[in-house]
Amino acid sequence: MSRVVRWSAGAAPPVDDVADVVSTAGGVALVPTDTVYGLAARISDEAAIARIFSLKDRPAERSIPVLVASLPQAEMLADLDDVERHVAETMWPGPLTLILRARRESPVSDAAGTVGVRCPDHVLIRRIAERVGPLAVTSANRHGEPTPHSVDAAAAMLTGDVDLVVDGGDCAGEASTVVRVSPGLTVLRTGAVGIEELEVVMERLGRADP
Repeated sequence: MSRVVRWSAGAAPPVDDVADVVSTAGGVALVPTDTVYGLAARISDEAAIARIFSLKDRPAERSIPVLVASLPQAEMLADLDDVERHVAETMWPGPLTLILRARRESPVSDAAGTVGVRCPDHVLIRRIAERVGPLAVTSANRHGEPTPHSVDAAAAMLTGDVDLVVDGGDCAGEASTVVRVSPGLTVLRTGAVGIEELEVVMERLGRADP
């Protein structure tokens, strides 16, 4: 059975609890984010990432995105060109995932050598990432099912227990927008960030698609 920590608005975020779990080999936590509830593990922990795939029934070819504490932390994982850096500086922290070129092969990079990276607008996730490093985090739903915004819905979808559940109340409920921005804007998933907003940011650099 999963250990549950309840976190209410105004209280100190349970950074130590989550950091202890994900710092343990194979540790996986169910956590709230600024979008939906997600399964979190350290990006270097292959056993924990394998557990996430199993808990979600996620196809092996679908890589897991990474949540970071800041743009400098993202630049430790991926090479950003001027356009990608500008978009990140403008849109982060927030619900925008950028597909970037990974600096090296890792459990979170895909066969094409890319990795999805996001800096969330969420104090708990950013503080954990500051403590233990970038986190592999993916929505806590069975593959192909709706993304959960409540902790009960998230826990009920999984195929088994996690080590820790952080009950932080309902999340916003809309997943992040996933894009490539170089060369040009390619939308891979619509979500919380509007495409028009992205196009305005791109146009400022003269790099928006016609």
